[in-house]
Amino acid sequence: MRDTGEHVKLELEQHPPESAPLTFHEVFARTSFKDRNLFACSQAGLVNNLNDGMSWGVFPLFFSAFGLGVERIGVLKAVYPAVWGCLQVATGSLSDRWARKGLIVAGMWVQATGILLTVATGSFGWWLLGSVLLGLGTAMVYPSLIAAVSDNSHPSWRARSLSVYRFWRDLGYAVGALCAGIIADILGLSWAIGSVGVLTFLSGVVAVFLGVKERA
Repeated sequence: MRDTGEHVKLELEQHPPESAPLTFHEVFARTSFKDRNLFACSQAGLVNNLNDGMSWGVFPLFFSAFGLGVERIGVLKAVYPAVWGCLQVATGSLSDRWARKGLIVAGMWVQATGILLTVATGSFGWWLLGSVLLGLGTAMVYPSLIAAVSDNSHPSWRARSLSVYRFWRDLGYAVGALCAGIIADILGLSWAIGSVGVLTFLSGVVAVFLGVKERA
């Protein structure tokens, strides 16, 4: 692998210097909530992985409740990461050519559509389409978000900002599994899935209003 340290040095020369070096706590606060663009990325990353955690824990139980066998449940669960993994190679490149914000917002809404379609229907074909949409939406969002964080952070503290973003993003797995489990116990599986679908849609709305600044 090629070290990119020299690229960062060149970029530092092209950026105005920071008035004072930022501490990790300052970077954490800026990435988490002080900078509107970094906040937009952090919340979208958390919700993206939140619905992923929900899907692995709740979807198999939901499908099983309709009488679906293990083999067909396995197919539905395999399609989602397969579509995501294959297409993100293309969407990552597209995010360098198109506006990242458009891919992020549309990707969150495509995920929400896949989740809500799954809970609103009761047949394998519709669930398969829901899994494809969930994978497509995740592929649109995943590489675009981490690139947007890079765009909106100064090279002198970019690595720390990326680590904070990934903290919030990966925390979503645990939050999604716990929240979906609690809601499913209290209200049922459909409520758990539907609530996460609505939250995913609203996360896209937040990204619309807060904006994600593009690199010049």
